[in-house]
Amino acid sequence: MNLGPMELIVILAVALLIFGPKNLPKLGKSLGQTVKNVREGMEGEIEEEPKKAKAVEATEVEAESEDEGDVVFCSKCGTKNPASSAFCSKCGNKLTADAE
Repeated sequence: MNLGPMELIVILAVALLIFGPKNLPKLGKSLGQTVKNVREGMEGEIEEEPKKAKAVEATEVEAESEDEGDVVFCSKCGTKNPASSAFCSKCGNKLTADAE
């Protein structure tokens, strides 16, 4: 995409006419923050994915090793949790003793 100086000037002039001189800095700031958040989100997903996979595997192994009597199921997501847990290890929902 080759944009010359004249094309950039025309684009900026149209943006100035549409948004006005007072709102143009706000628009630029919000656009910059959006780009920054998207980049951070993409980096976070790449880094979190292996961690989540390991956590899920560890939870599954723990759940399989426990007896059915010592397990409480989350009413929100259905995950097995130890009976001594107050909150679900997957979704964070509060566990009740009678939830199955």
